[in-house]
Amino acid sequence: METRAKRRAPTKDKVQPTITSDAVSAKRTKVSLAENTATSKQDAAAKGSTKTKASKTTTITTTAKDNSKAEKSTMKQPLSAEGLINDNGTRISAWLMKSEPDTFSIDDLINSKDSTSHWDGVRNHEAKNLMKNSMKVGDQVLFYHSNTKTPGIVAMATIVREAYPDHTAFDPKSDYYDQKSSEDDPRWFMVDVKYVRKLKRILSLKELQQYKDRELSGMKLLNRGRLSVQPVSDSEMSFIMSLEHQDEPSDD
Repeated sequence: METRAKRRAPTKDKVQPTITSDAVSAKRTKVSLAENTATSKQDAAAKGSTKTKASKTTTITTTAKDNSKAEKSTMKQPLSAEGLINDNGTRISAWLMKSEPDTFSIDDLINSKDSTSHWDGVRNHEAKNLMKNSMKVGDQVLFYHSNTKTPGIVAMATIVREAYPDHTAFDPKSDYYDQKSSEDDPRWFMVDVKYVRKLKRILSLKELQQYKDRELSGMKLLNRGRLSVQPVSDSEMSFIMSLEHQDEPSDD
């Protein structure tokens, strides 16, 4: 369950009556050559100016594009295990895990044996790596209902078994079958999650977005929304838990 789980005018020559035709011709030739030289210099200067302006424009445009690419690249950089630390230097030990309620809801987890289930079907390498390399037994989980009328955090759970091969990838009858994955060389992994409790109320995505520029400015849910498994810092967890005890905000 992956979500589980676009031009100058010509110059007239003035000829004095006493000047011979040869002199006039020579004068015209001299004037013409001077004008052509001046014109060539002006044209060259104009071209140079145009080229400089074009070069500056190109540089500015390229810089803007590079900055835009850099920003997008930063937003899309995969989360590494080394970067999953809290402000105080401790390891991230809380996670937000998404599941579509029509596929696997919090009630399905509650009704599972021992209120525990494996978190199978993850087919995103970044989410898989977080489960495989970073999740530990005892880590807290924010159970999030996605792709529903009111998406949001509905419950708390905990990790009770660390990553092991996702067997659904080996089953040709499974929706999550991957012919490149085998028991000898598994590509996908899962963890076991145990239900802890439901929240006093749903903390909706809409409500959480109100804090995007404040207490939850770094929360991956609000910046990397499509990732189905996400780290949650201690400060984010503490703030989210405080929201649970506040009145639900009005729609006004």
